[in-house]
Amino acid sequence: MFCSKCGSTLSPGSAFCQVCGTPASTAVTQPASPISASGAAAIPAPVSAAGTVSPHWLPAASRAYAGFWLRVVAHFIDGLLLGVVVFAILIPVLMLTGLGSIVHSISADRQPDPAVIAALISSVSLLAAGSIVGSWLYSAYFESSDWQATVGKKVLNLVVTDLEGNRISFGRATGRFFAKFVTALIPLGIGYVLAGITEKKQALHDMIASCLVLRS
Repeated sequence: MFCSKCGSTLSPGSAFCQVCGTPASTAVTQPASPISASGAAAIPAPVSAAGTVSPHWLPAASRAYAGFWLRVVAHFIDGLLLGVVVFAILIPVLMLTGLGSIVHSISADRQPDPAVIAALISSVSLLAAGSIVGSWLYSAYFESSDWQATVGKKVLNLVVTDLEGNRISFGRATGRFFAKFVTALIPLGIGYVLAGITEKKQALHDMIASCLVLRS
């Protein structure tokens, strides 16, 4: 039984509605339809099997997992872009530090100067560290930004998300980047190939960082 005024459910044996106080003698077997401001009966929202209101006004989810080859192309685009940037930085560094002269001074017909070798090793190490830091900042910044993607992924309409499809933080994007070093340790590139054969198209570093790569 339902109250004829507010539509609330009445307890068995109740004399009055516990919500609005209307006598139970006027109760009806169906709840009254709420009246909108325009005077028309409001249409109740559809209810899902779990008893909750279904968001029927939202479009159906259209995102799909990004496959292995799409990610390879995105990686190639990012690598090309970073390569251009590194090359543009490397030329001035070689000119300012004299690293080119050091390399040119090494000759196969004479014993190399230990100081020259040490300078060469330290310079190459510094360039390698700078390259890693640059790649990290590039990936982590863009994947945690509003784009949710590096330039390569953006071109192919791919985004990096957490397991619920939400934007990831800079910290998680950082973890995902350095997890790629673990992926690279797996022989035959199997850590990367997993992106083509797992259910959610996750490479090993995606699994470690709990991330997904989706098609937007």
